[in-house]
Amino acid sequence: MEVPVIEFHLDGRSGLSPYQQLVQQVRHALRLGLLAEGDQLPKVKDVVAALAINPNTVLKAYRELEHDGLVAARPGVGTFVTGTLGGASFAAFGPLRQDLRRWLAKARKAGLDDESIEALLMSTFHESAREDIA
Repeated sequence: MEVPVIEFHLDGRSGLSPYQQLVQQVRHALRLGLLAEGDQLPKVKDVVAALAINPNTVLKAYRELEHDGLVAARPGVGTFVTGTLGGASFAAFGPLRQDLRRWLAKARKAGLDDESIEALLMSTFHESAREDIA
């Protein structure tokens, strides 16, 4: 029996609906190489039990991923990854993750809490993206 390789979580502060958060988490896991073709997503009943959400929310997320060609449902068996979202080389992620961890440690040492770190990161990210466009 396949064991799901992703564990979903919900963030009430994200501004995204629960189904959008599930879709985003699968897409991120695919981009980072944490999910690969053939991997099984958690069964709907397990996600419902773990997150205390409506089964239709999970089904909606899985249907959207299926529509995007990223997963396929196998009735009575589960939902499995059928596509990937590879972009950058996965080899580049390790050193970048190390750099980011060092930066996060510096930010915490400077007294920033998680919300402040997130705000700084996102504002810098969006500012950088605008500069790249200009």
